[in-house]
Amino acid sequence: MTPNNAILITGCSSGIGRCLAVGLKARGYRVFASVRQEKDLAGLAALGLETLVLDLASSASIQRAVDDVLARTGGQLFALVNNGAYGQPGAVEDLSRDVLREQFETNLFGTHELTCRLMPVFRAQGVGRIIQISSVLGLVSLAYRGAYTASKYALEGLSDTLRLELAGSGIQVVLIEPGPIESRFRQNAYAAFKANIDREHSAYREYYIKVERRLAGSKNQPFTLPPEAVLKKAIHAMEAKHPKPRYFVTFPTVLFAVLRRLLPTRWLDRVLWS
Repeated sequence: MTPNNAILITGCSSGIGRCLAVGLKARGYRVFASVRQEKDLAGLAALGLETLVLDLASSASIQRAVDDVLARTGGQLFALVNNGAYGQPGAVEDLSRDVLREQFETNLFGTHELTCRLMPVFRAQGVGRIIQISSVLGLVSLAYRGAYTASKYALEGLSDTLRLELAGSGIQVVLIEPGPIESRFRQNAYAAFKANIDREHSAYREYYIKVERRLAGSKNQPFTLPPEAVLKKAIHAMEAKHPKPRYFVTFPTVLFAVLRRLLPTRWLDRVLWS
């Protein structure tokens, strides 16, 4: 482990982010666990984590968080784990420009800005890890998930490019691509759906009724794994001398990654619709 063992993780209020924060702290890292809302700080602090508010949709919040962390670490940081994100369900034609922009502000633009603000630190050190928590929906597209899928496709492209640009710098860029993981993701997606999709005036009204039943339910999707499955991959990405560019988590992610390479687009569409 590097002598500079400080890590900043976004989106730690629950699910993957919380698991990564607790698990990496137990492994000896100094973890700065960030959350979007102040009300979530106390629960993380009770676990012995150093906490801060970081809203990826706000440049001012990002700058305050960066200044805070670097002040506490003496200007050093070993790794950034970009985990903060949410899903906006809805058919593409039902997504307003503002709703789509809001999805990208958190899932892509804020992540990009935070990464760039920490890049001078990594460059000065000559070492650093940027861990991007992507998704199976950064590899394949599913109907009615266009906003989230588009944001993760964009994150994948930006990360692949950044990895090429940083070759030889000592800064590693890694994508972790989970499939279904136990978290509050579905509950948060349901809230976004209710807030931003006009079900009654949509051509997809009947389908949306089914969507709401699924999002409001408590039954996990097939092959759902606990967030510790992501932690295992994150540890390898953090500690391997030569981490993989990509880590797949859950069977659906592995399957779709293979099918995307092997199947013609029309055939893959049929699989994704089944």
